[in-house]
Amino acid sequence: MRSDARANRDRVLAAAEEVFGESGNAGSTEEVARRAGVGIGTVFRHFPTKRALVQATIVRHLTLLAQTARARSEGGEAGAAFRETFREMVSGAPAKLALVALLEEPADSADEVEAAATMVREAVEELLSRGQQAGEVRADATVDEVYMLIRALANARGDRAVVDRAVDIVLDGLSPRRSE
Repeated sequence: MRSDARANRDRVLAAAEEVFGESGNAGSTEEVARRAGVGIGTVFRHFPTKRALVQATIVRHLTLLAQTARARSEGGEAGAAFRETFREMVSGAPAKLALVALLEEPADSADEVEAAATMVREAVEELLSRGQQAGEVRADATVDEVYMLIRALANARGDRAVVDRAVDIVLDGLSPRRSE
């Protein structure tokens, strides 16, 4: 793919995440094209159906999250990297959940979506492990428990400040216990 076509595709996917995250099924491919600064033909050249666009947007969202988590894992303070990723997963979840809700049945590209989701989980597991080894995250926390907490917070409705405070409280609970 030419670099300009790749750039257009990336802009379309970023715009789709915004549009569908904000408007759900009411979001239109025309609005995606407008926000991406491309014509509707460019959108359909890359994604022949709205469903294909949504699926590619989910894969992009998960892939970027996994890449960011892996980069954090390779540098910096382990506990801070874990907490940043936890916060990002909670704050980015509404857009991801809105995208997933647009898919009425399992995705045609379920393997690609599943592979991207697995990459995220592996990156979170690595961050959790590094945080625990550094003594900055509770030693008895599992990735399954972390995911359950993220899902619960991601589905919380209400004032963003209250959700952010709840994230702070959960992360305090994931800090090492004084006896550890």
